[in-house]
Amino acid sequence: MSDAYKQRVQEFDDLLNSTCVDREKLKKFAFEGIPEGAGRRSLSWRILLNYLPEERSTWNGVLTQQRKLYQQFLDEMILVSHSEKIVEDHPLNPNPESHWQSFFKDNEVLLQIDKDVRRLCPDISFFSQGSTHPNVSVVKGRAERLHQRVQQTRLNAQTIERKGLGMSKLSLSKKLAPESYAPLEDGEAHWEIVERILFLYAKLNPGQSYVQGMNEIIGPIYYVFASDSNVEWREYAEADCFFCFTNLMSDIRDFFIKTLDEAETGINGLMIRFMNQVKIQDPKVHQRLTDQDIKPQFFAFRWLTLMLSQEFDLPDVLRIWDSLLCDETRRDFLLAVCTAMNYPFTDVQIILSKAASLMA
Repeated sequence: MSDAYKQRVQEFDDLLNSTCVDREKLKKFAFEGIPEGAGRRSLSWRILLNYLPEERSTWNGVLTQQRKLYQQFLDEMILVSHSEKIVEDHPLNPNPESHWQSFFKDNEVLLQIDKDVRRLCPDISFFSQGSTHPNVSVVKGRAERLHQRVQQTRLNAQTIERKGLGMSKLSLSKKLAPESYAPLEDGEAHWEIVERILFLYAKLNPGQSYVQGMNEIIGPIYYVFASDSNVEWREYAEADCFFCFTNLMSDIRDFFIKTLDEAETGINGLMIRFMNQVKIQDPKVHQRLTDQDIKPQFFAFRWLTLMLSQEFDLPDVLRIWDSLLCDETRRDFLLAVCTAMNYPFTDVQIILSKAASLMA
């Protein structure tokens, strides 16, 4: 380890341990890559995703409040027994307000979530492994496991997709698991916890619900939090991940809303900006794509909506996200990275350096 790197790590630690973490300074440090270990990435991402404020003295209060709120959400919307709600209802009740109707609608969404989370990050075994901090109500049988609820309904799979742009094309990803993750006999696997987070998000955001691909957005966040070296932070990875994912989705949700496709912040508008950058930076490549009628929907759609989480192995994705999360727009630097990418992929740091030069 060089003296320059040791000095950089020390400066990074001094910043994170200060009484007031300078967010702008943190962005500059993190943009160059967050040093591995000591929970640096986990803490930095919580700040960059606007979950933790700059003042360290407020952290305990904020975390206690948010984690308590998350548990309330679970108790009221996820862990509550379905039979308690429908005891006076009937499954054939056509009333839209019927608990049975809500139950059936929820299960259609849950079925897609369950399918997607069982194949998260297949290049590593992490999500198929058991969590050291499972939900007590679930593992002790006081609450129904979501994957069991899906199996019991025996519904036919219905893809939650956006017609017209090819959200279903995400299934063509190069990173496919040979088989779906199986539930554990004892405890909870990490994919089950991610399933619970996404299902809660869908219930709290009925206008958007769950769209295929959101599992790839939450995956890196949960992995970083749940593998933290700090036991206390790791224990509350589920709650903290939920709020950080929610904050990130509030910034990029336009990518997933079809009615906003043609808006400047929508996915079509973003792909137009991307192709314009390619035209400026590499006219020959742009001309070849145009001549062969290779539309950005065929490749850039996935790059942009999933923030490149499907194009690289997880360690490289984490490094890329160190830089992406420093961009308040959640778009500009992403576009620059996509423009800087070339095939076959070279070292990620080279791509990021080229992207940074495009932003200069």
